[in-house]
Amino acid sequence: MKYTLLATLVLSLLSPAARANWDQTLAQARGQTVYFNAWGGSEAINRYIAWAGNETQKRYGVSVKHVKTADTAEVIRRIAAEKAAGRTQGGSVDLVWINGENFRAMKNQALLSAPFARTLPNWRYVDLKKPVERDFAEPTQGLESPWGGAQLTFIADRSRVPAPPDSVASLLAFAKAHPGRVSYPKPPQFHGTSFLKQALLELAPNPALLQQPVTAAVFARETRALWAYLDQLHPLLWRKGQAFAASGEQTLQMMADGELLLGISFNPNEVPNLITAKRLPKTAYSYGHKGGTLANVHFVAIPFNARSAAGAKVLANFLLSPEAQVKKADVAIWGDPSVLDPAKLPAAQGAALRQSATGSLPASVKTLAEPHASWVDALEKEWLRRYGKAGGT
Repeated sequence: MKYTLLATLVLSLLSPAARANWDQTLAQARGQTVYFNAWGGSEAINRYIAWAGNETQKRYGVSVKHVKTADTAEVIRRIAAEKAAGRTQGGSVDLVWINGENFRAMKNQALLSAPFARTLPNWRYVDLKKPVERDFAEPTQGLESPWGGAQLTFIADRSRVPAPPDSVASLLAFAKAHPGRVSYPKPPQFHGTSFLKQALLELAPNPALLQQPVTAAVFARETRALWAYLDQLHPLLWRKGQAFAASGEQTLQMMADGELLLGISFNPNEVPNLITAKRLPKTAYSYGHKGGTLANVHFVAIPFNARSAAGAKVLANFLLSPEAQVKKADVAIWGDPSVLDPAKLPAAQGAALRQSATGSLPASVKTLAEPHASWVDALEKEWLRRYGKAGGT
């Protein structure tokens, strides 16, 4: 009932033309099935998507099929293949969960629908201070709708690490003091590449250049200190840098098992999630570096040839609703940070989004903007060239 009243209020605040357009979208969407391609590697996230799908069906008559993916790049290649084959309608993907690198790939290949994000009624609640209009330094232009926030988060156990390293420089000293007890995931795995970008932001002589498309000359100059740093760090790592964890999740499991002293995540609420699930002790905590840590927003986008584009808009709008965002931010559900501005919400929902669970990344940790998406491929290729012979676990 509360959601119905809030949704009615939102619609009443739209201009007559915008409301008519949205009413038309709702009418077109009823009866459609949305194939939502989203990462399926987390049971908590899968349950949340199932809940959102059930709610969208009940409220709007739109069915949601979660197509569980392991690699969004594969989804993009499928959409690109459909375009190459002339399949301009009736595509296999209606909505896709993407990050900045994948967004840039879809944008450059003209695989996205017409701009839609700002036409969603719940856009009015979005926190415009978050990087919702630039994704990995690429202008979003309404081509994707924000879904959740993320920030690189380092994790330790206070009973073993009362004072964690607060920079990549101090991480090197920490690794020297604790040989074999530190590692990071192997790029191009997401958390491994994120660690590279964090180190680059801290070590590059002119980090502002990372916001521009990469060039060979700038890449060589700005990454020189990074490779020198990794050359020193790797021999001190777990298995002397000859093998790496397969994922951020594995670093946390290795930390829980006592193999590693530090873990890594891109969810600032990961620790309370894992404490609740009894996968980390109550003495676990999150921390960041003194200069800040990498942060971004993840989005959903509609491909150019979506079969159920109207239904995809309805689902994207529900995912932006205060109800759905508050539920998503609950560490007992998922713990994914909201993209809404608490000040724009009713008092109870705003208060819920302001809450911070014990063990979460402190709000005082500064956020650092993602480098331009073009840096990702360049960093991964050079890392693999230099260190790629090292195995994974």
